[in-house]
Amino acid sequence: MLDLEDGRRDTGYGGVRTFKDLQVWKSSHELVLNIYKVSSTFPKDELYGLTSQMRRAVVSVAANITEGFSRRTDKDKIHFYNMSQSSLHEIKYYLILIQDLGYIESNTALQDSAESIGKMLYRLIESTKSKSI
Repeated sequence: MLDLEDGRRDTGYGGVRTFKDLQVWKSSHELVLNIYKVSSTFPKDELYGLTSQMRRAVVSVAANITEGFSRRTDKDKIHFYNMSQSSLHEIKYYLILIQDLGYIESNTALQDSAESIGKMLYRLIESTKSKSI
């Protein structure tokens, strides 16, 4: 890693210096905020069930991107990015479930966001793999 003029370090991610610079993290964080907002309208008897599970899973998406970004080896980075992807798949199921349960009328925007994040995660994993070859 090289020191930059502003005192930060170049991480080798093309100008990305912190996890907050990653578009996939920004989109994941936005999904966290949206899931929290939607889940606040769920029935109160879901507070320790589906509400808690959805929130835990969606936070895990962004948190594992953050943790993976901070890891030194590509193998470790990929491990955390894969965990993020697994949590994202969990969220995709919950989005189907909450619509089927009638907790929301439509979740197309949330589903589209999850799909977009999944594609970005895939590209991040693949680009990290190609760097380690």
